[in-house]
Amino acid sequence: MCNPPIWSRIRVRAAKARWKLQISARGAIVTPLSLAALTLLALSAGQAQPTIGGCEIFPANNVWNRPVDELPVHPRNSDYMRAAGRGRPLHVDASVPFNVVGPDQPMQQLSKIEAPAESDSGPFPIPARPVIEPAVDGHLLILQTGVCRLFEMYQAKRQGASWAASSTAIFDLRSNTLRPDGWTSADAAGLPILPGLLRYQEVKSGRIQHAVRMTVPSTQRAYVWPARHFASSSTDPSLPPMGLRLRLRPSFDIGPFSQEAQVILAALKRYGAIIADNGSSFFFTAAPDGWPKSLLNELKGVKSDDFEAVDTSSMTINRDSAQAGPLPSLSEVSIARSSPNLTVDLSKGSVFTVMLASDVKLEALRNPTPGQIVAFRICQDSRGGHRFAWPAAVRGGMAIGSAAGKCSVQTFVTTGDGIYAASPGLIDEH
Repeated sequence: MCNPPIWSRIRVRAAKARWKLQISARGAIVTPLSLAALTLLALSAGQAQPTIGGCEIFPANNVWNRPVDELPVHPRNSDYMRAAGRGRPLHVDASVPFNVVGPDQPMQQLSKIEAPAESDSGPFPIPARPVIEPAVDGHLLILQTGVCRLFEMYQAKRQGASWAASSTAIFDLRSNTLRPDGWTSADAAGLPILPGLLRYQEVKSGRIQHAVRMTVPSTQRAYVWPARHFASSSTDPSLPPMGLRLRLRPSFDIGPFSQEAQVILAALKRYGAIIADNGSSFFFTAAPDGWPKSLLNELKGVKSDDFEAVDTSSMTINRDSAQAGPLPSLSEVSIARSSPNLTVDLSKGSVFTVMLASDVKLEALRNPTPGQIVAFRICQDSRGGHRFAWPAAVRGGMAIGSAAGKCSVQTFVTTGDGIYAASPGLIDEH
């Protein structure tokens, strides 16, 4: 039996049948009611997500890691963009550092939290000499490896041998759980800061795969998913709410820019930016890790007028979860196989039917998304007797029936390191 993380209950409904997957700390059980129910839901197209210190920065289907380049423009785009500031240059504000500590870093309680009602009490793995944002906000960000937890503080300050902060937040980077509704964090919008930081190391790698944290001068007394908190007294509906997603317009030509600038601009087209605080107009937050001044100056050639507000309402699956849709259509992928080696892309469907015309070895599974439910239906041709071999990344792979013209069925749930059998297989199904 497998040990998938974090899920307590997932209900998936197909057009003509229902499956119920119950996952607890002890394992997973899938109860099939009919073969038609094999058309299961693949939660998102798998893709690599940002990683720091060996920790993936939230699951691949987290809202920070999901693209918005194909979503519609927001109906209030003109109002929001006017309020955010016309003609303002794109400014990379490389002022928020972060700390990475090991799983054995000693934990300590803060001597004081000024807003305890909306803060996590800790303890916190504060290193001896942490790097802190030098500005008045004094953000202190700590990623603890091994356990993959993120600790963030607003206006952190040393008090003798201990530490204090105005507000605090702790995030499990392996989970999509949001802050309680109405709670702040170390950021005004109640969101984590680290996942939205631009990092020059990402730029040099040639790929940024997440949305960016940004600020605008004025917001309204409202917030939209995934934000959990507002920071304004104005009820003017023309002002952008916290959590609003902006993106660089698809028609904007990034060709004239340098290769490194294009990495950033391509990310702003695909993933966009999330308004997370009040501040300077079109300031995109970054870590201070050796940014070339020439690159920062070049990016100022991009103006706020080149951006647009995005309608992300279709991404919301559960307002208390950062898991982002839209959910793809249920689909079945049929694979006629006569050659001995097979690779399956799990982002292409949710049920994979393999027709065996010879012995086949499944060599690799591409693009798995943690928490994705998939089914394999392995069928013999009219001759039968063909063998099917699972790769090492498949735990609990089923036995394959050998009878001619018959099929064997198995459901699986994916994690970060493979897929796990989630139910007893159905062999030689009629």
